[in-house]
Amino acid sequence: MTVAVHPVESSSSPPVNARLRPAGVRVDGVAFDCLTEAQTNAHIVDEIRAGRGGWVMTSNLDHLCRSRRDPDFRQMFEEADLVVADGAPLIWASRLQGTPLPERVAGSSMAWTLSEAAADAGLSVFLLGGDEGTAGKAAQHLKGRFLGLRIAGVFYPPMGFENDPAMMESMRQALRDAQPDLIYVALGSPKQEKLIRQLREELPQAWWLGLGISLSFICGEVRRAPAWMQKLGLEWVHRMIQEPRRLVRRYLIDGVPYGLRLVSSSVCKRFICRRSALLRAEEAVAPAGLDDPLSWRGSDSQTNSQSGEHSWGA
Repeated sequence: MTVAVHPVESSSSPPVNARLRPAGVRVDGVAFDCLTEAQTNAHIVDEIRAGRGGWVMTSNLDHLCRSRRDPDFRQMFEEADLVVADGAPLIWASRLQGTPLPERVAGSSMAWTLSEAAADAGLSVFLLGGDEGTAGKAAQHLKGRFLGLRIAGVFYPPMGFENDPAMMESMRQALRDAQPDLIYVALGSPKQEKLIRQLREELPQAWWLGLGISLSFICGEVRRAPAWMQKLGLEWVHRMIQEPRRLVRRYLIDGVPYGLRLVSSSVCKRFICRRSALLRAEEAVAPAGLDDPLSWRGSDSQTNSQSGEHSWGA
């Protein structure tokens, strides 16, 4: 992957094992990494080979909308190692404000393309979540599609698992025993992000990816929208028709009004904001486990606050 390197101001040299985070674009205050899907996959594989784990958030309009009313969820954007735009409205907003992101990077698409990259690189994948039996079916579909793909394990946590210490420990033990390179967490948002935040220290050299309903897409239990609807940014309509009771409020009551405000504010930012305020330069990031990870970074670096206990969403 070729990424333009920008100088990083710092008071001292970064640690040997530090990584470079790609340049980003801020949409509604959230910094999205300027990567294509192929570049995202290559970045993850390269980081695993270098012995560095991470967390990629494939964030859509619903995530951005939730982040405005939930400060704890907004903090997760800062904690994640990569944030990519999984949603056409986010791409439109970035273009309207004059700082275009290269393309949509959908988690449901990465479930296939990252698995292919993992098979080519000899990496292993662990599937966590989905409805009962879904992860196992998805594992078989992925193995049949990509010869050589190693499935390190699957785990289906029942409803209410987050309040069951014994179940949480079983999950941790399954992950420790499997030692996977990639963990796909398919529990829906924000539960999957909260679980990743809680468990990622168990496997600091692995990469975590929240996939929502994607395991059901893989094994054919739920149909993904046709390609033409995806290109027009109408995939949410297809999903809402399939699950109206669960998704009407998310999309019509919360999503559409917020999306309209996002588009209009992006047009305004094009004319009233300095372009530099909407960009994030490529930056060096300290490896996990550093006692003072900000001690070597430039004075302009922002400190990511670390919260202690986190409550679970519904």
